[in-house]
Amino acid sequence: MGMIERVLTLMFGGGANLLRDTAEVFHENAEAGAARDHARAEAALSQFSAEFGQCRSRFDVLIDGINRLPRPLLALGTIGLIVAAMIDPIWFAERMQGLALVPEALWWLMGAVVSFYFGARHQLKNQQFQRDVTANMARVPQVVANIDALRDLRADSPGVAAAPLAVASMAVDANPALEEWRRQRAVA
Repeated sequence: MGMIERVLTLMFGGGANLLRDTAEVFHENAEAGAARDHARAEAALSQFSAEFGQCRSRFDVLIDGINRLPRPLLALGTIGLIVAAMIDPIWFAERMQGLALVPEALWWLMGAVVSFYFGARHQLKNQQFQRDVTANMARVPQVVANIDALRDLRADSPGVAAAPLAVASMAVDANPALEEWRRQRAVA
């Protein structure tokens, strides 16, 4: 028995597990890998939160509102031109003749300005979306803890009967009518 015990102690016990240590050379320890991934994700989220977690001023909100106007105005203006062409074709044709006099270089310049404007707006909105996602992801651990605490309060959860009652729920409220009734009964 002594020899079998020594072999088993060498392979499985004695502070060092030969099989586990050998297997980890060829295959990653899943628990340690998950811990490293979690630490990396937490570090990335905290970095994003620090970078994008700034408050917006009223001026920023106002400018953002003004920046939102061109797209709806262009869309509604185009629809308005179509309606105007159907209502008064002569008036519409006169305006289009005026547009025919605009030089081609000016059309190219307007196209570049509109493209850059909408491209910049798209990039800004994409960055704000990423910031919001990062802020929401940073709140996930607190939300999970809140959900766990709420689930512990369910009637079918184990240990709910042993939960301490709130002191305020056990306090007796003063009842002036009851006290008056007791005084009258004590006198009589």
